Amino acid sequence: MKTKYINPYTDFGFKKLFGEEASKDLLIDFLNQLLPAEHTIINVTFRNPEQLGAVAAERKAIFDIHCENEKGDQFIVEMQKAKIKFFKDRAVFYTTFPIREQAEKGDWDFKLKPVYCVALLDFEFDDHRVQKNHLTHVQLKDQYCQTFFDKLTYIFIEMPRFTKEEGQLENHFDKWLYFLKHLESIELIPDILNEQVFLKGFEIARIANFDENELTEYEDSLKTYRDLKGVIDTSFEEGEKVGYDKGKDEKARQIAKVMKNEGEPLEKIASFTGLSREEIDKL
Repeated sequence: MKTKYINPYTDFGFKKLFGEEASKDLLIDFLNQLLPAEHTIINVTFRNPEQLGAVAAERKAIFDIHCENEKGDQFIVEMQKAKIKFFKDRAVFYTTFPIREQAEKGDWDFKLKPVYCVALLDFEFDDHRVQKNHLTHVQLKDQYCQTFFDKLTYIFIEMPRFTKEEGQLENHFDKWLYFLKHLESIELIPDILNEQVFLKGFEIARIANFDENELTEYEDSLKTYRDLKGVIDTSFEEGEKVGYDKGKDEKARQIAKVMKNEGEPLEKIASFTGLSREEIDKL
């Protein structure tokens, strides 16, 4: 059965909802649910990822949207579909770029603007964590668990761990996660999402509104997403039988094959899988 609305986990769907000028108010509303009051966003400006440094292709593969607000606070917002090697390391690495960009020529007092990394994850990134919350805030702290530096914040949202049903939604942020998690399967808009921001989101996500080019782009993006998910699920099952480490390596190779067949850049394949260029060339 054909769905009425897009899958927001696809590159096309995520950017349609959050990465275009026409939907900028959706991104602002979503981010404001996660930020402290003093960093409330009034407006954002999208930044061209090609202007963000020497390894722009890799950063574009990891983080889909890079924007800043009217005060200069910077935000990296992504939808990550697949679990990759050294996930935390990569998140830290890519947030160094908007920090370094703030350096001024000549005399400079090193005062920095805040940087936020907001990652919506279609997987559980830390299986060994005792707490199983779907929302994780990370900042640099000292040995007394006091915040040492509050201008670099990571916010990880593990969508598989968000399990609330319609009648359990407690606040506006819950409604956002419910909207994103169930968007593709919704037929009739539930009363609890009968708010202006979500109604606009449904209208933007309505597949019937797409022109021919948009429809083709979405279908290609959806195919890539489904292929990746299929490979991940199959490889995980195989990994349980032959050993966890071997399963992880096989999963990376299978994902790389799919991405290679889809014509993805070598840098992007390496970034998603952790494989070397030589390993990818041999596939």
